[in-house]
Amino acid sequence: MSPVQENSRWPRVSKFTLSACAATVAELVTFPLDLTKTRLQIQGEGGSRQHGGNVQPPKYRGMLSTALGIVREEGPLKLWQGVTPAIYRHIVYSGGRMLAYEQLRESVLGRSEDGVFPVWKAVIGSMISGALGQFIASPTDLVKIQMQMEGRRRLEGKPPRVHGVYHAFTKILAEGGIRGLWAGWVPNVQRAALVNLGDLMTYDTVKHFLLRNTSIPDNSICHGLASICSGLVAAIMGTPADVVKTRVMNQPRDSNGRGLLYKSSTDCLVQSVRKEGFFSLYKGFLPTWFRMVL
Repeated sequence: MSPVQENSRWPRVSKFTLSACAATVAELVTFPLDLTKTRLQIQGEGGSRQHGGNVQPPKYRGMLSTALGIVREEGPLKLWQGVTPAIYRHIVYSGGRMLAYEQLRESVLGRSEDGVFPVWKAVIGSMISGALGQFIASPTDLVKIQMQMEGRRRLEGKPPRVHGVYHAFTKILAEGGIRGLWAGWVPNVQRAALVNLGDLMTYDTVKHFLLRNTSIPDNSICHGLASICSGLVAAIMGTPADVVKTRVMNQPRDSNGRGLLYKSSTDCLVQSVRKEGFFSLYKGFLPTWFRMVL
């Protein structure tokens, strides 16, 4: 049987395989931005930290200084610390989102009589499929964030929390059970839905605006500008939920798996704004935006 016939019989398997390969490459290329984003989102957590009677200033203040600080103090390869669960997460999320979206498009929401899938249905389908994919992949996000913070913990003289992907999963299971693997899933799902909403709506709007009102043809420049704008809107909409997700997932927990800093994602949101100001919800915004554009 020819490859073309094989693919026509198993279209979703083929798409999932290609999606997994693309996700792996994309994650490897952009992961240093994700690590930098995570460190920035944890930076200054809880407002002023007291150490010997003095207020501790943030160790790093921006995207470049954070990335350079990691290279200088931990080594260049530490920019990829936590990349393994990130690849797992990207494969599960991208594959799950794609399969869920196709199922919603073909079997639930349905196309119009002329075979066109309306924009409003695409928006709903994208939000639901993104949220579902993120919920399934949430445990890998939890492990990724905890591994990303290990380098900082060593520099602060704290004992290592996890020693690898397998150890992280077993440790979380032992302390919090199955439920513990989904710590922080609420802001995680909210972020995915908001990012998909902002990305899809803005991309199509900007692309059509450029084609109607400028001399730019439907080429890579048009798509690049639309991608930059859609990434900006998606980052604006999704970063607050992402900050809350990162902090909830990274917080220390008791022997029963309960968080010691925040009771819930809402509590984390309120504490962050009260102690650090509204714009603390946009820590890590630049690497988030750049990563979406790339």
